[in-house]
Amino acid sequence: MTKTPPHTDPRVLRTRQLLREAVIDLMEEMSIEKITVNRIAERAKINRVTFYLHYRDIPDMMEKMADDMAEDVLQVVSGYMGNAEAAEGEQWPMLERLLTHIAENAKFYKIVLTSRKSTIFTDRLFRLMADIISTRVERRLATRNASEVTVQKDIAVWYGSAALIGTIIAWLREDMPYSPQYLAKQITSLRSS
Repeated sequence: MTKTPPHTDPRVLRTRQLLREAVIDLMEEMSIEKITVNRIAERAKINRVTFYLHYRDIPDMMEKMADDMAEDVLQVVSGYMGNAEAAEGEQWPMLERLLTHIAENAKFYKIVLTSRKSTIFTDRLFRLMADIISTRVERRLATRNASEVTVQKDIAVWYGSAALIGTIIAWLREDMPYSPQYLAKQITSLRSS
């Protein structure tokens, strides 16, 4: 039986959303080192004490935002992860869903993934993609002879994760010149060529 999460007060959710939006706006304007709790509270139009009701400090807030991002990404791709046909057949629908999600939240992803000062989001996404790709590689290896395998699993996972995240970051930096659908098909074509 699945355990349902406790209901969170909508005011708490709203306050956390205001705080996240304030941090993203501030990260767009200045480096993360210059952001203070006072600046976040002022931007969110809340009391500084309210910030501390939700987070210990700015690093704690960033950790929780990264956790939320990873959870969102996992939700977006989870429908395809267990699908064996998607694993062996066309993979671009899962990738398209991921890229569409990123495009719909472009401001957030562009700021957090392209920041060189705060790598927590990129690192978290890398680990998540590595887990997803690792599962796919293991599934493929299970259907092949050991003599057919020419690339070590960990190298394939590192390469796949880094290439995908690097492509997403470049796409965001260039203001998404391609649709999520087109980019997903192109990435999938690269993997199969």
